[in-house]
Amino acid sequence: MAPIEKRVVKNLSKKMARLLPRGTMALLKKIGALADQNNCSAFVVGGLVRDLVMGRRNMDLDIVVEGDGMRFAGVLAKKLGGSLVVHRRFGTASVYTPEALKIDIATARKELYEAPAALPTVEFSSLKNDLIRRDFTINAMAVSLNSANFGQLIDFFGGERDLGLGRIKVLHDSSFIDDPTRIFRAVRFEQRFGFRIDAHTEDLLKRAVSREMFDRTEKQRIRDELVLILKEPDPLKGLRRMDSLHELAFIHPAIRFSRRMEALFKSIGDCTAWYRNSTLGGRAIDGWLLYLMALVDDLGYNELHSLCGKFVFSNRDRLRLLAFKKIYKRAVAVIGKKSVRPHRIFALLEPLPYEVILAIMAKAPSQEVRSKIEEFFTRYHRTRLEINGRDLKAIGLEPGPGFKKILDKVLYRKVDGYLKSKADELVYAKKLIR
Repeated sequence: MAPIEKRVVKNLSKKMARLLPRGTMALLKKIGALADQNNCSAFVVGGLVRDLVMGRRNMDLDIVVEGDGMRFAGVLAKKLGGSLVVHRRFGTASVYTPEALKIDIATARKELYEAPAALPTVEFSSLKNDLIRRDFTINAMAVSLNSANFGQLIDFFGGERDLGLGRIKVLHDSSFIDDPTRIFRAVRFEQRFGFRIDAHTEDLLKRAVSREMFDRTEKQRIRDELVLILKEPDPLKGLRRMDSLHELAFIHPAIRFSRRMEALFKSIGDCTAWYRNSTLGGRAIDGWLLYLMALVDDLGYNELHSLCGKFVFSNRDRLRLLAFKKIYKRAVAVIGKKSVRPHRIFALLEPLPYEVILAIMAKAPSQEVRSKIEEFFTRYHRTRLEINGRDLKAIGLEPGPGFKKILDKVLYRKVDGYLKSKADELVYAKKLIR
């Protein structure tokens, strides 16, 4: 693919002033002035530039320096009174400002792939070589930060044109072979912006899928791309597209996109929206994890356990995924009983992570089960006793395993609505002790 030799297209400084917070705009000008002082050229690149052209807000600060980027990062960190983390092998660094803003800085570089899907070796190079190594034309634009040409858009490869056409297009034919995770990213950007993958790019993508390029890729990188798709506002669109491109099989061959899965995704969306709009919504939940529970719903416990290991999910995420798989049937059996007392539901659900409870709620076989889980959240969840072990000692109970049994029984009695005060709790505890 022949690059488009068109360097400065337009100046975005007015659009930057309108879309970026004042502090961010001032910071970019400070970076440009510092580049002037250090006889180097600095550019903001990537998603922020793409979204500026589209008139969207984006706070990701990715800076490329033509010059010694690592030295520049150190000078910038000192100038801002921030901290610095350096990754010398890749010629990158992250500066953290006192306001906890992260600025990623890289020396302009080109990447050489010694084998398909391998991690690249890095050679330092010019801005143009830096941009051509990126995934798609729409992400391969830059904006100059130096004072003399602050805000000038640099577009070698027609990214602005492809944004106008709503087109996802790779920069060269070996793009998906070099980095198969771009297959996921193509779908993510296509669905996020309502674009289309262009015909030649889709043909290259399908060829990479047919060559099973994912099998040569670090599974953690595939996991991270899948999580990003599940974090999109409407992950269902991305998964439909992944299914049409036969990508889901690389997560697990047993995963099949179906109407039942689609219905479960929509139900999860409803339940998470209910939770976030309720007074309970102060505690953040990992919505992407609920969607992953839906995606792997057809897998058995052992298959899911193996998948968690293969993609190196964190221990916390693995435990939540497996907990839902393990407890769902028992939970709906207990909650679905007509005469079940509130304390039975409380004892079952209270120890579980919110994501697991909401997934049970979303997959519930009846409105009755869902309503009881809503009631658990709104009425019984976080019920706590006013008495404690010291109170039990004061009324004559010797410390030991009996403490917990007594306190649990008092708590369940309170959940069922029979105990209204600390005095009630003490009276019932004494009765149990006797």
